[in-house]
Amino acid sequence: MLQTLSGALFGALLIALPLPAAAQGSPVPADKLVERYTPLAGSTSNAEALVSGLRNDTAIKLTSRTSSASFTPPTGKMGYGNVDHALALAEASLKEQGIAKPTPEQLKTALVGGTLNGSKVEGVLAMRASGQGWGQIAQSLGMKLGDVKRADVAQRSERPEHHAARPERPEKPERPEKPERPEKPERPQKGR
Repeated sequence: MLQTLSGALFGALLIALPLPAAAQGSPVPADKLVERYTPLAGSTSNAEALVSGLRNDTAIKLTSRTSSASFTPPTGKMGYGNVDHALALAEASLKEQGIAKPTPEQLKTALVGGTLNGSKVEGVLAMRASGQGWGQIAQSLGMKLGDVKRADVAQRSERPEHHAARPERPEKPERPEKPERPEKPERPQKGR
């Protein structure tokens, strides 16, 4: 009897526990980052390689029709927030150089360092591996991390696919006016 009761309680607890985000159908951070950085990486497979390689400290191979580049991140494993910061700063760094759609080699250079447009570049990941914080890295690139992240959010909200997914908000109905409060009758004064 006790075993049956404890088994039933265990089953009830399993049913009551919330499912992980992936099981509920909501996108996991990796999926969001892949979607966000696919334009930078040039393809979904390159974005997946970047996010996975930075997250798990594994070799990253980027390819395009005409070129390819491979590297291993010098930073070790990174959390999703750090992956996002690294890619956002690399993207902003490339845009500062006038490169909106980088080749695999240019993206690699922005991340790990090398020569870009004839100038020596210390990559975002190399700076992070040397112990610099994200704010310091952004400052050495001539920008502020907050500005980079705000520009990223603004850029994503300007994309038409984001507007199409949002339903229009219905207008709020007008609130009826409050009725006037009746005046309180005067209290009779106590006799003196």
